[in-house]
Amino acid sequence: MDPVTGAFLLSLGITVAAGPLFIPLLRQLKVGQRVRYDGPAWHLSKAGTPTMGGIIFLSGITVAVLCYARGNPEALAFLFVTLAYGLTGFLDDFLKVVRRRSLGLRAREKLLVQVIVALGLAVGAVFFLGRGTDLVIPFSGFFREGGVHIDLGFGFFALVVVLALTGTANAVNLTDGLDGLAAGLVAIAAVAYLLFALVLDKIALATGLAAVAGGCLGFLTYNRHPARVFMGDTGSLALGGALGAAAVLSRAELFLLLVGAVFAAEALSVILQVVFYQLTGKRIFRMSPLHHHFELGGWSENRVVVSFWIAGLVAGILGLAGIYRLG
Repeated sequence: MDPVTGAFLLSLGITVAAGPLFIPLLRQLKVGQRVRYDGPAWHLSKAGTPTMGGIIFLSGITVAVLCYARGNPEALAFLFVTLAYGLTGFLDDFLKVVRRRSLGLRAREKLLVQVIVALGLAVGAVFFLGRGTDLVIPFSGFFREGGVHIDLGFGFFALVVVLALTGTANAVNLTDGLDGLAAGLVAIAAVAYLLFALVLDKIALATGLAAVAGGCLGFLTYNRHPARVFMGDTGSLALGGALGAAAVLSRAELFLLLVGAVFAAEALSVILQVVFYQLTGKRIFRMSPLHHHFELGGWSENRVVVSFWIAGLVAGILGLAGIYRLG
């Protein structure tokens, strides 16, 4: 069995098998979700659903990468970022839920850890993995064989890496507000980046992304509506970090805005809502992030999730079109 397929199936299998072990344990520990009272009223029924479920698919992803990537430095860097961001989210979840604190890690503390890990990836990618400091312009292969590359130098490149990882991680975190929404969208984006990696002959990186896709699909067994478990910051930050790391290692940072268009829209909706409200005292959306706007407009949760998945699929296909003649 080829490593990409093997990693996908192993991660999927471990995640599905781990659910019945971890979900009762999380319930026993009373690691329950807290629901915003200013949100849709029907979300109050979700209160008490176990969170921190990201540990379920992270176990599958970790084992699959270690088994099939065979110590490849790129795959290990990818896994390190994923687990480091996941650990940050776990500490936040632990402090909020297990210790019954209204505040977990402070926002600046979470951001600091994310920035440090991102800078570590930038250094490793350039000085140890031969990544270089260039950016590839999407769709530029339509005009020039190999595409247009812009060399940023290490300083600006490191800034791009920080923005790619922290931006994607927190955008996925904001998106994780409906049953199955974030897991399905990340699975779609991971497959798109997997195909990027295969075009570039980065088999080990593709193996890591296959493990992420398998883990997300396995998690949907328990996270689809009505969810039996939520991924929490443990899962959402880890998955966002994984996508950001994949973008950096495949020289496809700018493609995040295409492949992750739904994540970007969710984050942008929050920014616009806050800024517009502070300036005018009025709201642009019924509620942010964007998925709640549609819910309050009368859409069912399943309709919002499926519609956003379709949008994510279209965005992934658009991103794939952008790699034409770049490999």
